[in-house]
Amino acid sequence: MSILVLGIGNLIMSDDGIGVKVVQLLAERFVFPPEVTVLDGGTLGLDLLPRLEGVERLLLVDAVESAKAPGTVVRLSGEEVPTALETKISPHQMGLKDLLAVAMLQGFAPQEMVLWGVQPAAIHLGTELSAAVAGRLEELAGKILAELAGWGVTALPCRTPSPVSEES
Repeated sequence: MSILVLGIGNLIMSDDGIGVKVVQLLAERFVFPPEVTVLDGGTLGLDLLPRLEGVERLLLVDAVESAKAPGTVVRLSGEEVPTALETKISPHQMGLKDLLAVAMLQGFAPQEMVLWGVQPAAIHLGTELSAAVAGRLEELAGKILAELAGWGVTALPCRTPSPVSEES
């Protein structure tokens, strides 16, 4: 079974970078089995299409507009994922929605999709997360590890940091 853990976001737009920061943290601290790819998807949108081919389970991490208090962690699955992307908080989300739609049209949409996200407090030019969102970084990483464990995947702590895959 092929699993893609995909962190989405823009690191220079404050809280929008949370998804990327979570996958960077996971890649630095853990070693994953060969069937799991941890990827910094940044703001690439449709450019990520080849990375979805053959993926059975997609685990997304992103800032999500949930109309809840800043820093609120949310989990969405299945059809809730594209619906959540209807309300854009940053330009990359339209690309992500398009990515999932094109993957479906081409017949290789993942069989299972889960989105773990956090309600942003601020989306503006800047590299620092707001206090409300930064305080959820470790929690989100734990949620991703727990989701993977529910899928039968064990991540092992590593001694030497390993770089996160990056699409360019």
